[in-house]
Amino acid sequence: MSSGATSVTCPVCEQPLGYTGTPGRTLSCDAGHRFDAAKQGYFNFLTGKGTNFLEDTSAMVQARDAFQAKGHYEPLALALSQLINSHHHGSSLDVLDAGAGTGYYLASILEHSPADERDALALDISRFAMRRAAKVPSTLAVVWDVWRKLPTADRSRDVVLNCFAPHNPAEFQRVLRPGGICIVVTGEPEHLNEVIEPLGMLSVAPGKQAALIEKFDAEGFRHLESTKLSYRMNLNTDDLFQLAFMGPSGHHLSPELLHQQAIELGDQAVTASFGVHAFVTQG
Repeated sequence: MSSGATSVTCPVCEQPLGYTGTPGRTLSCDAGHRFDAAKQGYFNFLTGKGTNFLEDTSAMVQARDAFQAKGHYEPLALALSQLINSHHHGSSLDVLDAGAGTGYYLASILEHSPADERDALALDISRFAMRRAAKVPSTLAVVWDVWRKLPTADRSRDVVLNCFAPHNPAEFQRVLRPGGICIVVTGEPEHLNEVIEPLGMLSVAPGKQAALIEKFDAEGFRHLESTKLSYRMNLNTDDLFQLAFMGPSGHHLSPELLHQQAIELGDQAVTASFGVHAFVTQG
């Protein structure tokens, strides 16, 4: 097996899943549960279960893909790659991206890893995001709710990436190997503060770092470090629309109105500010 399936477990019975039939098209377990890939290459493990959370829409994902393609968040992607490479030195790298979105950060991590073998499992509730993540080399993209038990075996992953997504530290602890690293990325309070109000975006609440560290400490993680990455982005009106529409605000913003607001606002220098928090498993 390859492309993320080496340690993937059945969401029904938790037995190991393996490819059967045409490579990359069907996953099944010994109990007979079977999952067929969508034509875009991703698997949907939420079939029949559903989720209480809203998936990012096709339009939101298109906006995110367009914004990321321009390299505005490339400094963050490179910082994540460097952090992982400084911590993990094995010949193989197994990554779980919990809340992977388009797979943008995951793709950078896999591309810049010196490991001889790379294997990744990308999880997100958005089918439209997983269509893009499925194109990342060595990656199995699965529609799944990261609040639930993650469909990968105990101690099967070297790295868990949790970038702008819900935190499930108990599950992250379960799936990481001893000494594995979990990287959580959050927005800092000043993140995008020049355009949050005029574009009707959701702001970042202050004081989250202490609560985050306490939450992970309670599940047996050791806080390795927290660093702040801040820089300025020069954004045109298309960038501003994509920035506002690609995130949680996109669920309630009118794209037509947002386009007009971005045009009225004009080109802007905008602060990008991220908190990058690293936790390691004990033992």
